[in-house]
Amino acid sequence: MKALTLKSLKAPLELEDRPSLSPGPDEVIVQLKAASLNRRDYWITQGLYPGIEPPVVLGSDGAGVVFKIGSEVENTWQDREVIIDPGMDWGDNQSVHSDKFSILGLPRDGTFASEVAVSASQLHARPAHLSWQEAAALPLAGVTAWRAVFSQGGLEAGESVLITGIGGGVATFALQFAVATGADVWVTSSSSQKIERAIELGAKGGFDYTSEDWAKRMGKEAGPPNLIIDSAGGTGYRSLVNLAAPGGRIVNYGATAGRPEQLDLMKVFWKQLRLQGSTMGSPVDFVSMLKFVEEKQIVPVVDSVAQLAEGNNALNQMKSSPQFGKYVLTME
Repeated sequence: MKALTLKSLKAPLELEDRPSLSPGPDEVIVQLKAASLNRRDYWITQGLYPGIEPPVVLGSDGAGVVFKIGSEVENTWQDREVIIDPGMDWGDNQSVHSDKFSILGLPRDGTFASEVAVSASQLHARPAHLSWQEAAALPLAGVTAWRAVFSQGGLEAGESVLITGIGGGVATFALQFAVATGADVWVTSSSSQKIERAIELGAKGGFDYTSEDWAKRMGKEAGPPNLIIDSAGGTGYRSLVNLAAPGGRIVNYGATAGRPEQLDLMKVFWKQLRLQGSTMGSPVDFVSMLKFVEEKQIVPVVDSVAQLAEGNNALNQMKSSPQFGKYVLTME
């Protein structure tokens, strides 16, 4: 098998030959057709993630065919076309993951390879309307967006939602899910091209967050949003608190811009805002997300596709986040 492996931090991944994998009793071996990248993979290569112990095969997202099964796995999985839930050991509490929760691709070897070993409990049938590349783009970003928008954000049809930093995988799925629900969706970006692309996907419009008055303009043009989906935090978080509708919700699944400099608690309690964190998603979230994707025939947005051997080029592009949608690697 081929594997794109992290051997040391801040160095290119190395493509190497490894022996074919064998499953444990409750595991299967999936012969991967495609995998997709997440910002998590880039952060790991830069040492900006806990518990990094090279060598490790990165990659959390994958789609392929089951070609080996363990002794305790039902024979019905043999030769099935599947996508993989990257979350492991969530636990029984739907409100929060357990202390044992981990994500495929660190510490366990992931999907930047021609084969991956996973628990049979992580398998789900590939949605019939998706190509291998589209299916591989779905799992991590899709379930993260689902939990942020619905499980934590409680979005309902007819509400107004703001999604910041459009173009990233999670933000793009959040846009698609919210539009399919019947919400009025607005976005922010520093790129006019990304805003135009979001409008093509159903957004009502967008605002350049590098402009100091963008939040005031949105308040006048679109009104205060009921739900805000944010991955940045940082100094811009103050604008989100100011902008949110009374009784609104602000859900954060990341903090790429760092900690907010200040939090106006008087506005939080007077407007009765709910500030909610969200991380990945439970197995229940994953099943609900898949059902929604199939019912609404949602197709993941794939920015570009490259061969496994070209994975370092895609990782390098993540430094400046030029993409709209997902970077995908193909094994064929």
